[in-house]
Amino acid sequence: MNIFKFIRHHYRVYQKNRRINYHTQQAKKVLGGYGEDLKVNFKCVFNENVFLGTNCHFNGIEIPKGGIVKIGDNFHSGKSCMILSKYHNYEGTRIPYDNTYIIKDVTIEDNVWLGNNVIVLAGVTIGEGAIIQAGAVVVSDIPSCAIAGGNPAKVFKERDKEHYFKLKKEGRFH
Repeated sequence: MNIFKFIRHHYRVYQKNRRINYHTQQAKKVLGGYGEDLKVNFKCVFNENVFLGTNCHFNGIEIPKGGIVKIGDNFHSGKSCMILSKYHNYEGTRIPYDNTYIIKDVTIEDNVWLGNNVIVLAGVTIGEGAIIQAGAVVVSDIPSCAIAGGNPAKVFKERDKEHYFKLKKEGRFH
């Protein structure tokens, strides 16, 4: 291997690790709680109402302040995702909405994967082992082991549960 390629490779690895450490430390300052092995690869927006399990990986998510957002273990998000736990009160004293918010908690169970550009709206629960396809807008609950996509997100397939639970029992998490 050329010495310059060797140096460039190791410098890039160093820069990547430095970036991940920086964003992870920034997240830990504002999160309400988090487990071990938190990894924040790129800039994310969190708040003190967000609680994470262990082995959570983020690649650019925004979770503005609102209700409580609970994310389970072994969570992975793609780039440019958003979880909203409040919305404007459109049935208030003004049109199109007043200055109050409707706040609803969001729960994402263990082993969930959100693709790039997924939006999860207030009051939603995403079940264990679910996969949400890139670009989906999740407006209602998604059952365990479901694969959902679209706008609004609809379940179109299910994971092989036997395979899923075998891997889970063996502790084979990414």
